Amino acid sequence: MTQCVRKISAAVVGGLALAVTAGFPVPAMADEGGTRSQVWDIARGGQLYDNWAKVLGKELPKETHPAYPSTGKQKGDATWRCKECHGWDYKGADGAYAKGSHQTGIKGLRAMVGADPKAIVKILTDNTHRYTEDMIGRGEMEKLALFVSLGQIDMDLHIDRATRKSRGEAGRGAPYYQTICAVCHGFDGKTLNFRTPEDPEYVGTIARENPWEFMHKARFGQPGIPMISLITQPDAMIADLLALSQTLPEK
Repeated sequence: MTQCVRKISAAVVGGLALAVTAGFPVPAMADEGGTRSQVWDIARGGQLYDNWAKVLGKELPKETHPAYPSTGKQKGDATWRCKECHGWDYKGADGAYAKGSHQTGIKGLRAMVGADPKAIVKILTDNTHRYTEDMIGRGEMEKLALFVSLGQIDMDLHIDRATRKSRGEAGRGAPYYQTICAVCHGFDGKTLNFRTPEDPEYVGTIARENPWEFMHKARFGQPGIPMISLITQPDAMIADLLALSQTLPEK
C-alpha cells in the first residue's frame, strides 16, 4: 500500500527506489502491528537528531563528547546531541552555528542527503561519533540514518538567513496554527512556557530567535512529549506557520 502524495520524484537509496515528496519517502512498511509508513521512521529519526536520550527515555552521557572541539563553548551532556554540532539547519559551520555560543567549526549534514542509510549507520558508530548500541539501539539508529538521508530540507528556501524571517505568509499560516498548534500552545502562543516565569520562552520566542529550530520541531515534533509531527505537510505550509508564529508574543 502506498500513500497518495502531492509531488513525486524518484530516489534510490541502498538500491531501493522510493517515492519521495518534500524530502521523504511514503511507501508503507508492514510490521507486527499492521502497517507503518517509512515517514514514521524518518519523523522518529528527526527527533533522535534533536535529542536521542529524551526520545529513548535515557540520560545523555555526563562527560563532554571526545570529538567535541576544545574551542567549543558547550560542555557535558549537551555535546552528545546531533544538533549541537550539525545545527538545526543541518549546515554546521556553514549555517546558523557558524558563530555564537554553538560554534564548533564542524561541517553539516547536507552532503549526506540521499546517502545509503547503512553507510550513515557506520559513520554514526565510528570512533568519531561513538554512538553505541547501549545508547541508541540498532533499529533506532537506522531511523536516525533515514532522517539524515531522506528527512533533511534546505531551510534557506524557507527562512531568510540574514533577517531570520520566514519566507512564508502569516495569513496562510493562521488557520493551521489556530486549528493545530493552538490546542497546546494557546491562541497567543503563551500557554506553554519553556523556561521560567522570570525568563519566559514561548513559541513566538523560538520562532523569532531560532526559526531553524522551530522548523525542525514543527516537522518532527518535540522529543519526549506527544507533539504532532507535520512532516507529511508541504514545507511551504510550515514556513507559513513559522511566519504566523513570528507575529506572536515573545514575552
